[in-house]
Amino acid sequence: MCLAVPGKVVSLESNGTGKVDYLGTTVLANFSLLPGVKVGDWVIVHAGFAISRLDQKEARRTLKLFKELEKLGPAD
Repeated sequence: MCLAVPGKVVSLESNGTGKVDYLGTTVLANFSLLPGVKVGDWVIVHAGFAISRLDQKEARRTLKLFKELEKLGPAD
């Protein structure tokens, strides 16, 4: 199963890569599939590639839902 967790673009390099922040954890991503991405954009990354851009409202709503699920604990 794959979870699509929104991350915020925090840096961009001239080679098409950069860093995405996931609630304090920063990972390297390739932005070649999303031309025009900017620092501050919210994205979904799969297998190291940013595959989708989200607006801030949608990203924050999704993160809130993940936090609520975390509070519920593991499913039995």
